[in-house]
Amino acid sequence: MAKAVEPVLTGVDVSKAELVIARSDSSGVETISNSVGPCKRWLKSLPPGSKIALEAIGIYHRQLAKLAHEAGFELYLLDGYKLNHYRSGVGTRAKTDASDARLILRYLTKEMDSLKPWIPAHDAFYRVQGLMRRRASLVHTRVALSQSLQDIPELKQTAKQLDAHIRRVELLIVQRLKQAMADVGWWLDAKRCKAIEGIGDLTGIALANTFHRGPFRTSDAFIAFLGMDVRVRDSGTQTGRRKLTKKGDPELRRLLYNAAMAARKTQAWKSLYEAYIAQGLKPTQALVKLARKLARIAFALMQNQTTYQPKTP
Repeated sequence: MAKAVEPVLTGVDVSKAELVIARSDSSGVETISNSVGPCKRWLKSLPPGSKIALEAIGIYHRQLAKLAHEAGFELYLLDGYKLNHYRSGVGTRAKTDASDARLILRYLTKEMDSLKPWIPAHDAFYRVQGLMRRRASLVHTRVALSQSLQDIPELKQTAKQLDAHIRRVELLIVQRLKQAMADVGWWLDAKRCKAIEGIGDLTGIALANTFHRGPFRTSDAFIAFLGMDVRVRDSGTQTGRRKLTKKGDPELRRLLYNAAMAARKTQAWKSLYEAYIAQGLKPTQALVKLARKLARIAFALMQNQTTYQPKTP
């Protein structure tokens, strides 16, 4: 009777050009091209039930992640921040592709019980997220150019025309965002979010897009995915400084912060913001807390498919 092949654990270090792989059944590492053919051939070589872990690196991990999921393997995407601190914690001095692959394998082996298998997002999620990031880059470029050229009188007219042209491109991207949301039926959720005082089109789109990346069981999970949950560091009688974890998409956090800045001026949220200040919070802390409140309300509206009821005076 043939002996059953045991599943293996694998750690994969991802780059644009190649994948460096460490396996639990081998002391060495192997390197393959980060392209469809080699990835499929490597996945076919894995025994059924094997588990794969890799660090999320921009867009370069997506191809392998999608192929592994389609092949039926359990996949874990590791957070780069945690992995970096794990490297320091275990005393790894070197940082090479091979050592990173082994580190990811070690992390998977030791921490697997606390990890959640990766679930692929809808293609529309990445499309909307990509458009949001491109718009953010345009805004950053436009502001930088405006500040750089403002003290050159002979370029004033040209700078003004350039600014107007970039703004037109930004508007085109917003139109594409709305269409992309409508195509997959997410625009209604974006409108639910937009009904909240302070939240505009872009923030509503970003919140709805993130919601559909889920599933999120609770609003706490949603807030944690946004990176707006608080990291607590207390020891004995010492109370450490509270900081946001800042995981997830920084552009969405920026939009939510701007939404809070707009909301604090409205009749609906002005008193709450002032209450936060009265509690001893600094303005930035109060705005972050208000932004988190707006995000929780948005989550509840989308989760329950209800319509926002504005606060009455």
